[in-house]
Amino acid sequence: MLRYIFGKLLYLVPTFLGITIVAFGMIRLLPGDPVIMLAGERGVTPERHAELLAMLGMDKPIWEQYFIYVWNLLHGDFGISFSSKESVLTEFFARFPATLELGLCAMIIAVIVGIPVGVFAAIKRGSWFDQVSMTGALVGYSMPIFWWGLLLIMLFSVFLNLTPVSGRIDLLYFFDTPTGFMLIDSWLSGEKGAFASAVSHLILPSVVLSTIPLAVIARQTRSAMLEVLNEDYVRTARAKGLSPWRVIGLHTLRNALIPVVTTIGLQVSVIITGAVLTENIFSWPGIGKWMVDAVWRRDYFVIQGGLILICVNVMIVNLLVDVLYALINPRIRYS
Repeated sequence: MLRYIFGKLLYLVPTFLGITIVAFGMIRLLPGDPVIMLAGERGVTPERHAELLAMLGMDKPIWEQYFIYVWNLLHGDFGISFSSKESVLTEFFARFPATLELGLCAMIIAVIVGIPVGVFAAIKRGSWFDQVSMTGALVGYSMPIFWWGLLLIMLFSVFLNLTPVSGRIDLLYFFDTPTGFMLIDSWLSGEKGAFASAVSHLILPSVVLSTIPLAVIARQTRSAMLEVLNEDYVRTARAKGLSPWRVIGLHTLRNALIPVVTTIGLQVSVIITGAVLTENIFSWPGIGKWMVDAVWRRDYFVIQGGLILICVNVMIVNLLVDVLYALINPRIRYS
């Protein structure tokens, strides 16, 4: 098992280097001059422009800038934001709990709804439930997040007035946020109504962000269940007189969950990608909104650092999924 994990860790090294090349190169393709954005369009003399370029380390050749940046990354230095003058790493971890809270809630919704829907669709193959649920999954997978989010805001926030439009909690509440997770901090604060306010603000963004992962998990669960239901050991279990629910829960679902676990891990990247749009639609102060604002400001170090840190998180989750997959199916690590 340790050899398997070590082999997976070795694969992360070239992946990380590839991510740094893409992040570093793509930022340089953005139009606009970061010095002009930093100093303003007026009053920037050529001497001042050159001085600011040197201060930012952008007066050197591109290849030299890249190697300096990677060297700094290896020492934990992701640079300083042009606009806030704060460390990129500090700003990232200040906003990461908001994105993590939103992503976890979205994934919980996707799992607790998607797996049962996929299981029942497989059991009732060809029924109206199977057709309706899989059609709904296809629509959910194809639906643009920004359109779906605005549609839910119009329905539940504007017309029905049931949920807030934006933010993480009402402005009426003031309390310390030691964990950064608004649900936990509002509960610990003891302020009346704070937790309910945090939950109400979280409902719509979580539902919007969970739509695509839910659709994928439901369809993957159905496909895996149909494949396992045709296996000989399932027919044997039925012939032995086991109850249908015991056959489904013990023999079918347990083996069908192997590819589903992998699918859930892969949906982490979908959650993070969708968070960029979702956070901007609902003014959610997380990583996605932070990076979009950085793009408008041409804040190179924030964009680069944010992309790399997000990719590192996805790599870690994929590594954990690979390890979990090997634990569930030992044949993986011996192949």
